[in-house]
Amino acid sequence: MVRPDVTIGVCVRNGEDFIKDAIESILNQDFPHELMEVIFVDDGSEDKTLSVIKSYVPKMDKMDMKVKVFHQEWKGLGYARNVVVNNANGEYIIWVDCDMILSEDFVRKQVEFMEKNPDVGIGKGIYGMYNEANLVAYLENVEAIVEFLDSKQKALSKPLGTGGCIYRIKAIRQVGGFNEKVKGAGEDVEAEHRIRKAGWLLNITPAEFYEIRGKSWKDLWDEYFWHGSGGRFVYGKIEPSSILYRTFPPIGILTELSRSFNAYHLVHRKVVFLLTFHWIFKRIAWCLGFVVGHAQDY
Repeated sequence: MVRPDVTIGVCVRNGEDFIKDAIESILNQDFPHELMEVIFVDDGSEDKTLSVIKSYVPKMDKMDMKVKVFHQEWKGLGYARNVVVNNANGEYIIWVDCDMILSEDFVRKQVEFMEKNPDVGIGKGIYGMYNEANLVAYLENVEAIVEFLDSKQKALSKPLGTGGCIYRIKAIRQVGGFNEKVKGAGEDVEAEHRIRKAGWLLNITPAEFYEIRGKSWKDLWDEYFWHGSGGRFVYGKIEPSSILYRTFPPIGILTELSRSFNAYHLVHRKVVFLLTFHWIFKRIAWCLGFVVGHAQDY
């Protein structure tokens, strides 16, 4: 079997606390290293992220991994991801966030799935349970897993995002890459919407990855406020009726209550019944980010 070249795209800003573990998990892949290139895009970091990345370049070179490092003033994720798309030499791009850890067979399983399914434009790996003693991080992990399983059973009702996804280069280039006008979060949702409209399928792969979550309520608030701010560029333009239905408070609360029971059956810990309050907290942050973002546009 002839294996294709693969690009690992790492777009990061101020990720010095996590980027080392993400890079180590890339180095530990059992996919042939000579068929992998890693493209780092440091989007205006104000910490030591760029220094950490550069410290790994010699090691990656010795392991036969091709590496490209780009650094720029902050321009947003849409622009940063297009740097990867425009410079990638592989047939696929696997997106790795700075707070992700890949299982050792992640790249191999992602590529094997795409090779067997030529009509799939985007394949999303599955969330693994990262052992967290911190309450906030634990709830985020559990909710992500349960919500993901729920979406999988409902034919991918939730956007896949980019983290943990493999993109077929042909698909993302066909639709013109990412929308650079989308600031904050949401550039991935908008891009996958256009990929789906172009006729490509979206699916789930068996590759497993882990996300390291924020450990404080402030971290959680800031993250979802940012998602809400970016969401103003996307939501209301892409499948508005389904989005409004899912975010309508009574529907959302009932859905989260149901997921709490599913989570309890999965992990057998009573603390998961806090997920409803956890969801309400995040939705308030998201909505405020959405409103503030809109206000700044005027």
